[in-house]
Amino acid sequence: MEFTIANKYITVTAIELGAELREIKSVDGTEFLWQGDQNIWMGRAPNLFPYIARLTNGEYTFKGTRYRLPIHGLAPTTEFKMTSMNEEKMTFSLTSNSETLKHYPFEFLFEVLYEIRKNTLDLTYTIKNLGEDTMYFGVGAHPGFNVPLDTSECFEDYYLDFAEPCSPLRIGFSEDCFLNGNDKPFHLDEGHILELAHNIFDNDAIVLKEMSKSVTLKSKHGRHYICIHYPDMKYLGLWHAPQTRANYICIEPWSSLPSRKGIVEDLEQQKDLLTLPAGEIYKTTITFEFY
Repeated sequence: MEFTIANKYITVTAIELGAELREIKSVDGTEFLWQGDQNIWMGRAPNLFPYIARLTNGEYTFKGTRYRLPIHGLAPTTEFKMTSMNEEKMTFSLTSNSETLKHYPFEFLFEVLYEIRKNTLDLTYTIKNLGEDTMYFGVGAHPGFNVPLDTSECFEDYYLDFAEPCSPLRIGFSEDCFLNGNDKPFHLDEGHILELAHNIFDNDAIVLKEMSKSVTLKSKHGRHYICIHYPDMKYLGLWHAPQTRANYICIEPWSSLPSRKGIVEDLEQQKDLLTLPAGEIYKTTITFEFY
């Protein structure tokens, strides 16, 4: 079932499966969100929890027991419940249960809140530790945005403009998308500009750290653009399907990273994971501005 919130600036639609966004439209009918393509990538805006990207062999250990998780964790393929809604905000919730505990041995409440204010969408993740053990987890967003946003333009007309000059590092990945420890400086024109071209994704995702905490997807010619703010996130993934001419880009704020190549991670030992003591709450907001 689809749920929609709207004001005179934007309309936002989401579904219970994965609490995933389905549409983000402006008042002039511009669709900002990638609409999926079975030949390229069927996703639109998955929510990532409790793990980001891949685990070696799809496995990890916790207190000596092995568990399996799919790519990006449980959230993208699990039904949430709509728990509250009005004209300008809606909240989806996922509570641990006998099925989730088979794959992730923690009791939790994971809430995804979408709230619109004029031309702005706030995406807030709230995670409550309902169990007795400290939780170890990652959380992040994976929205795909149409590029171009205007039919008269092409993909190469667009660029990413970081809010302030920075000297990011690109996380080193193996060919099969695991960490290899080979992080390198990543060049931005004038310290803040990344020109878009399809071939920059030929080797899969670009994942950055030590970057500005805000970035804007802009065109050299068009009037529409998108600003994304992710103040709490340490990493930023940029992606579209490798070796394609797909007309979208995913701009993905992440709290943590995938596993190291060839290593089945011990959740208690993976250094970049978030930790949440029993009974406590973690909350973070990612803000999108649509123009």
